[in-house]
Amino acid sequence: MNPQSGHSDKILVVDDSPDNVFLIKTILEEENYTIITAENGISALEKIESSPCDLVLLDLMMPGMDGYEVTKRIRGNTNLPYIPILLISAHDSPNVAQGLDLGADDFIRKPVTVDELLARVRSLLRLKHSIDEREEIARQREDFVSRLTHDLRTPLVAADRMMMLFQQGALGEISAPMKEAITVMARSNKNLLAMVNTLLEVYRFEAGRKNLAFYPVDLRQLSEEVLGELTPLAAEKNLALNFDYPPELSNTIVQGDKLELHRLLTNLVGNAIKFTDKGSILISLNTSSSNTTSKKISIKVADTGQGISPEELPVLFERFRTGGHKRSGSGLGLYLSRRIAEAHQGTINANSEVGKGSIFIVELPMKD
Repeated sequence: MNPQSGHSDKILVVDDSPDNVFLIKTILEEENYTIITAENGISALEKIESSPCDLVLLDLMMPGMDGYEVTKRIRGNTNLPYIPILLISAHDSPNVAQGLDLGADDFIRKPVTVDELLARVRSLLRLKHSIDEREEIARQREDFVSRLTHDLRTPLVAADRMMMLFQQGALGEISAPMKEAITVMARSNKNLLAMVNTLLEVYRFEAGRKNLAFYPVDLRQLSEEVLGELTPLAAEKNLALNFDYPPELSNTIVQGDKLELHRLLTNLVGNAIKFTDKGSILISLNTSSSNTTSKKISIKVADTGQGISPEELPVLFERFRTGGHKRSGSGLGLYLSRRIAEAHQGTINANSEVGKGSIFIVELPMKD
């Protein structure tokens, strides 16, 4: 019995011997399990794909497609939920280690005994229920956070527009102290809105709900756009914002989602400005070739800030990993940047030395 659904667990018994199938089916039906059967590997795969079961009892040695191949194909099908596999092997059959390496969970040897069979079946079904429960909790959590962040955006956007009207004087004259207070409120609201937007994007990636639109994107042009947008932010701190690329670099085209690549660059340059108090930020483009001769373009964002400690570097791009600095944010910006780079078949890394600044390097495959 499945404790989550209240329904009988469904078990698929796969064996080319009718006698073996009858024996196992009789034992399991006595325990109120729902039993379906298949006489070969191909039939078993068809039944699993049409209606996934809770457990597979799989004969290892069958003509045509053996248990090894069936196990391999079940584990290779990413559209299937997790299904435990219990291998059934004869005492004189080859070692079952290969089947376990391919993804089977346990094995039992023929002739099976009632107590051992039921014990192994119960054990694997407990494992199945536990994994299903964790996955359901994770799905509910992701759905909750996604809905929450989406619903939070509405009042935050409304508040942002209202404070903009106050700042513009559209709702009447306000005193200088009120203007200063509204400016602080507007800045805080924008920061909160940015955090909510980042959280929403993270969960879209993790829930598989993020659809990217890939088109040719000129990284040189995109970098100039991002720098233009962030120049006022750098100017507030008297930081120089520089852009450099080799004169011979004529092609900076990648196949990508322009909006997401814009988000990636904005995150990196914005962080560089945030954590740099004096000096400059340099954004540079260059090309490189991998061992397979496929060309890549690298984007480097270098700052003269405080740097990152050796302890923080290895976990810098992990989810909710915040830095030790008091200005560190939610720990989602760099994680989202990594997800965006990986979605473009690229990589992101960082080099840093405390007191001497940091360099973030993104590599993306170039469009021929």
